[in-house]
Amino acid sequence: MSADQMTLAFETDCHIFSGCGFDAPGLHSFVFKEMFEVGGIEFNKPMLLALLGSIAIVGFFWAAFNKPTVVPGKLQMVAEAGYDFVRRGIVYETLGKRQGEKYVPLMVSLFFFVWMMNLWAIIPIAQFPVTSIIAFPVGLALIVYVLWVSLTFKKHGFVGGVKNITGYDKSLGAVLPMVVVLEFFSNMIVRPFTHGVRLFANMFAGHTLLLLFTIASWYLLNGIGIAYAGVSFVMVVVMTIFELFIQAIQAYVFVLLATSYVQGALAEHH
Repeated sequence: MSADQMTLAFETDCHIFSGCGFDAPGLHSFVFKEMFEVGGIEFNKPMLLALLGSIAIVGFFWAAFNKPTVVPGKLQMVAEAGYDFVRRGIVYETLGKRQGEKYVPLMVSLFFFVWMMNLWAIIPIAQFPVTSIIAFPVGLALIVYVLWVSLTFKKHGFVGGVKNITGYDKSLGAVLPMVVVLEFFSNMIVRPFTHGVRLFANMFAGHTLLLLFTIASWYLLNGIGIAYAGVSFVMVVVMTIFELFIQAIQAYVFVLLATSYVQGALAEHH
């Protein structure tokens, strides 16, 4: 249930034992009407949040590094810590310093964009993770997919690229055709699908649980249901804290997988 639906539930004063049913969250909770149109582009809530999130990220790093100093201020220190975490903790660890340096800007951008889109879920008024709309994580996964495929063929040539993608190895003997088909299917179809769906599914499920306990807390505020409402509210707090952790983890995992795909594209085929 979206923030708008929660507001509607509160306004209708729907509680247990009052004769109204519990409006459980579902797919309808992730459907939003058009808010406004700019240049022929219709903006709904997730699109607006994605735009505002992008502006916030660019604005943050611009403010932090516009006039950098040798002794960093608080904002610059926070930005440097975040940048260095992705650079050293993910990119260098996976690709190495020499090979990975050119991919640091992309991976830093992906990490903070995904994290910001996830964080909208617990920000008042917004209260919606943009990445729970599958088009957003799939779009990001396609960027990584195109990079991986292009790097594979650029590094190994056409024949070498095909071998890299299919796992072609003559020493496999009779099972070689089966391995080639499975590897091709796994790398070209399953890999980009799971890369995007993993992020989407986690944020979709997390947001649904938050909505469920939030609405339940309000719905149970009647008669003996008040005791259960308290338990439900505690679960809202617990789930919110848990979501903070999951939001960061999912951004980390998404970028870690992206760098591992790049590493696989650049690795020598044996």
